Amino acid sequence: MKDIELKIPRHIGVIMDGNGRWAKAQGKPRVFGHKAGMDAIERTAIYAQKLGVEVLTVYAFSTENWSRPLDEVKFIMSLPIDFYKRFVPVLNRENIRIGMIGARSGVPDATLKAIDRAMMDTARNTGMLLNFALNYGGRQEILSAIKKLSADGKDLSELTEEEFSSQLTTANLPDPDLIIRTSGELRLSNFMPWQTAYAELYFTELLWPDFDEAALDTAIAAFRARDRRYGGVKL
Repeated sequence: MKDIELKIPRHIGVIMDGNGRWAKAQGKPRVFGHKAGMDAIERTAIYAQKLGVEVLTVYAFSTENWSRPLDEVKFIMSLPIDFYKRFVPVLNRENIRIGMIGARSGVPDATLKAIDRAMMDTARNTGMLLNFALNYGGRQEILSAIKKLSADGKDLSELTEEEFSSQLTTANLPDPDLIIRTSGELRLSNFMPWQTAYAELYFTELLWPDFDEAALDTAIAAFRARDRRYGGVKL
């Protein structure tokens, strides 16, 4: 781990993919994969905190995921409740805070209450922010920001990148340095399209429930090997 500590991404985004395929390979229902995926979030968050990552944003549920089978959606929406009961004491011990980005509208009240309680109960922690992108869609976020600016009377012809960024749900966070996607898929799937303009992308064949500390080390090692540039200027 000593070499990895030389250059750590401030903000890592994770597109967690492969829960269903992992469960199928085990001969079990898809929901079993989602439960295993929560365990992967816990160990990844704890290890990322120890490495010095400031923000870990996990793509938990997209605005497009509502089209999944109703029973699966209901189960996914129950996971934050289970997460609160099982993991908040662990996160407090590890000095990790909870956050959320995404539209609250449409999310069940019980789910929102569990997330709000987790945010409140971990608010005094000073370590890494574990940020859940729940009911999140990047295009919708951009449209919402434009509509808000327009409603506030902003002349959009004079709009700057800084003013626009200030209206996003990630306004107080650094842009992601590294995006990890599991399961071999090679796309962003509407995950923070504005914020990831200069992020490094890392794809792995591992299914999300199999993602562990060694896998995060490998992703960060790949990040460190990149020659990062911003408009031609080396970062």
